[in-house]
Amino acid sequence: MFLDQFVASFDTAPRHLTFDLDAVDDPAHGHQQLTFWHGYYDQNQYLPLVITCADNDQFVMLSLRPGNVHTALGADDDLTYLVTRLRQVWPDVALHFRGDCGFGVPAMYDVCERLRVSYTFGLSANAVLQRETEDLLAEAVAAYEADRQAARQQEPARPTVPSRLFTGFWYQAGTWPQPRWVVAKAEANDRGTKRRFVVTNRPGAVALPGPTYDEYAERDESENRNKEFKCDLAMDRLSDHRFVANYFRQYLHAAAMNLLVRLRRFIAEPLPTQTAANDTAPATSQPGETMLPADAACVPVEALTGAERQRHFRLRRQRDPLGEGQPCTWRSLLIKVAAEVVVSTRRIVIRLSSSWPHLNWYRRVCERVHTPLPMPVPHPSG
Repeated sequence: MFLDQFVASFDTAPRHLTFDLDAVDDPAHGHQQLTFWHGYYDQNQYLPLVITCADNDQFVMLSLRPGNVHTALGADDDLTYLVTRLRQVWPDVALHFRGDCGFGVPAMYDVCERLRVSYTFGLSANAVLQRETEDLLAEAVAAYEADRQAARQQEPARPTVPSRLFTGFWYQAGTWPQPRWVVAKAEANDRGTKRRFVVTNRPGAVALPGPTYDEYAERDESENRNKEFKCDLAMDRLSDHRFVANYFRQYLHAAAMNLLVRLRRFIAEPLPTQTAANDTAPATSQPGETMLPADAACVPVEALTGAERQRHFRLRRQRDPLGEGQPCTWRSLLIKVAAEVVVSTRRIVIRLSSSWPHLNWYRRVCERVHTPLPMPVPHPSG
């Protein structure tokens, strides 16, 4: 059903889809079947596997697994099933899969290469990778120190910019049948240094290691959806004794998450178009509306970095609290509402207070959902 709804959410065949794999720890506080102790999380738990689509935030596949399994257990089978189903509908779609170091195992590389899909998986550091990137790390530290000295000499002193350098090289572990391309990031900042590695067969990764790694890091947005799924929609409330019953409850929580994703994309408002560099968006009567600066429209969202990017999305959430809102926002603005229910012979009337401060949002949602939900459900690009 989840796959059928996912396919139906596209009006035309997509050319490219990106999927994120993630394992979500689900602590157990009773004697549920197949809950076991996991040493990394230091708790008794389940370890569900979720696959989400980065293009529309929908949950596509879910697996409830015992609590002491490896992160990638069964992920190769789920990936094979997903690719097979999607190619039956869209034979020419390009598929890309991302996952953290837990999915960076030979079985995942092999299944992606066999199915001819691209992948970017995190790779745990080892002595060989660290020796290969010693010079890159030293260069990043030197660049950071130089920028820090320059920042101190300016009046007023400006913050030091972290130094991030990237490189790529062919690497073959002892259990790999062939070498694979590894992208390395070396970063120096006020907290110290760190190195990260990903293994990928993504086209263009050889020439552009930096953008390849940054694209991999965008999977953090999918992790935000997983946090909403777990914390705000109580996915971890799998308190039945039987494993199969908890598996079904997990699907109910995921269906609620997909409903929320579809609703907020359906009612989301695009940012107003600015006409001049110093103009601001006209004020509106919507509650919580904020004047938006023009520079957010002059520069593509993808090009915004640091404080400018944070400011852009903060103002966007202020302007459109439901389209950009988390489940708790929907509850407080739309769901948890005091109302009077009047039942008569012919009808049921729900009376809302005219002084309710969020009445305009309620009316807006009712107007949008009064008509059938269109396909697809676009998300404003910003």
